[in-house]
Amino acid sequence: MCKLNKTVILAMSGGVDSSVSAYILKNQGYCVKGLFMKNWEEDDNISHCSSIQDLRDAKNVCKQLNIPLYNVNFSYEYWEHVFKKVLSEYKIGRTPNPDILCNKEIKFKVFFEYSITDLKADYIATGHYVRKGIMNNKYLLLRGVDKNKDQSYFLYTITQKVLKKCLFPIGNLTKIQVRSIAHRNNLVVANKKDSVGICFINPKNIRKFLNRYLPHKKGNIITTSGTKIGQHYGLIHYTLGQRKGLGIGGLKGFKNISWYVVNKNISNNTLIVSQGKNNSELMSQGLIADEVHWICDIDIKKSLNCTIKTRYRHLDVACKITFLTKENIKIIFYKPESSITPGQSVVFYVSDICLGGGIIKKRLPV
Repeated sequence: MCKLNKTVILAMSGGVDSSVSAYILKNQGYCVKGLFMKNWEEDDNISHCSSIQDLRDAKNVCKQLNIPLYNVNFSYEYWEHVFKKVLSEYKIGRTPNPDILCNKEIKFKVFFEYSITDLKADYIATGHYVRKGIMNNKYLLLRGVDKNKDQSYFLYTITQKVLKKCLFPIGNLTKIQVRSIAHRNNLVVANKKDSVGICFINPKNIRKFLNRYLPHKKGNIITTSGTKIGQHYGLIHYTLGQRKGLGIGGLKGFKNISWYVVNKNISNNTLIVSQGKNNSELMSQGLIADEVHWICDIDIKKSLNCTIKTRYRHLDVACKITFLTKENIKIIFYKPESSITPGQSVVFYVSDICLGGGIIKKRLPV
């Protein structure tokens, strides 16, 4: 018998984070039901994170915890609302973040509606390292306690409607604590490795994977002065600020300084590079972002001083935001930043509160 008489549908991935989340929620007295989402029709030749094994692990954990498990296929929704958008971004030379789009369109839209509307749940839950707060009758998205695992960057598109119904059981824990709980309770996934990136694509095969869906051809790698120094494998495979995998190290006639991608010319299929991480071609004084989403209401008549992240693992950057419209903003950094990448997300913070975020449209050169 559930003590709280409240039903929670938990997104079960077959990993340790969602499994420990299930354990915590059940101990708190919720009626917990797991839901395993299949978001991709796998090709075993490119798969490195088998949904078959993940489903087996999710079933075993649910059996251990004596909770039911639903199994649903959202592959069509993923293709239509996530993957098509990802491909269109790559086509125009931008570098998208599919994990953010998946959270927006699948986990906190399709999964949410299915759980609350079809399954009549009171709440949904995920194994994200984030927390929920409330202030002035508005729900807040807060960074996870474990700063190294905090995933608020990926959840900035969440709405008040959804956040109200969300539970994040491990947001107050560190990864070490989560592993410890899994071990103490003999969960079968206690030692399972974390998935990295898009789980159905082996990082080593990302070039081959994208080549299946996008037109691509080799072209010249040139310096900012126009000197040809190598060949690229297709512009879709490169991003601004990239250093590894260029194949142009140790060139004669140049200083032994690392090369970085500083631009992509789609019209003539050239990859433009320069030396040094902090070279002027990579540095920006700010950026323009669109498709901006605010988790709570914001006063667009005033400028906003806050910190931002322009990539998941980047440190916070102090800046000033000026509103062009509610969904279009100009950001000026207090000091120049390197490798601002169109297509990536910029996410806004005040201390531990995630205010929202947007898509980087263009960088503002120094």
